[in-house]
Amino acid sequence: MSRIGRLPITVPSGVDVRIDGRQVTVKGPKGELSHTVAEPIEVALESGTVTVSRPDDVNVNRALHGLTRSLINNMVVGVTDGYKKTLVIQGVGYRVAAKGKNLEFSLGYSHPITVEPPEGITFTVERPTQLVVEGIDKQKVGEVAANIRKLRKPDPYKGKGVRYEGEQIRRKVGKAGK
Repeated sequence: MSRIGRLPITVPSGVDVRIDGRQVTVKGPKGELSHTVAEPIEVALESGTVTVSRPDDVNVNRALHGLTRSLINNMVVGVTDGYKKTLVIQGVGYRVAAKGKNLEFSLGYSHPITVEPPEGITFTVERPTQLVVEGIDKQKVGEVAANIRKLRKPDPYKGKGVRYEGEQIRRKVGKAGK
């Protein structure tokens, strides 16, 4: 058995899990998420716990077993606590400002860059050099944060750019002097 796939998912109070054929819907205080389970995997709800099982030990089914359990667990955590990623901007003149729901970045280009939040994602500017991406869908939060980081990746020579909080950038030495 998969070490991750066999673990039961405990459903906290205030969270409603509905299984309708292949569709799993999780509804909680922060919102509602749904996922379609891949074909051979079975999901069952018994007395406040969700269990995921597979019919046999074929490699594809083994991989889908742990994946499905992780996705459903991420949905339960998302509708109760939510997910957030903090991004830090480093560099002279690099900053971010909130313009309504949108963000406006000054990242050393000749023009400001405007980023609109997709549905279900909120931006919070804590300082002109720090912002937080929040939402209930873990995959969407990570994707939006990665796209913002992609606007100006951290430079390996000076360390300037947009990075995740706590991310270590491998620095390179410049040209050797005489």
